Amino acid sequence: MSIAPIGPVSPLQGVQGLDGITGAAGVTGTSASTTAGGGFAASLAGAVDNLQQLQSTSNQLSVQAVTGNLDDIHNATIAATRAQVTLELAATVRNKGVDAFNEIMRMQG
Repeated sequence: MSIAPIGPVSPLQGVQGLDGITGAAGVTGTSASTTAGGGFAASLAGAVDNLQQLQSTSNQLSVQAVTGNLDDIHNATIAATRAQVTLELAATVRNKGVDAFNEIMRMQG
């Protein structure tokens, strides 16, 4: 039995709203930067919504596993792992944002 390589996987792959973030290359002017900021906020909101959906699915499958109504335990394990990894990613993004804010506030004008 051979396993085919799947290639490089982005840590944001599968996180709705964060798949397509590539940066703001070529964005100039104040109106373009506010548009980019709105896009980032929308991306974060989509990622949080996706996180809530993943956690809900994981909880439903966990309840099914406990009650004996689950046919395939692998689905519950995968859902729980996806929810955990996505939560860790969201916490890391939040922590980096707070660190960046604190660093900006320490700058002298």
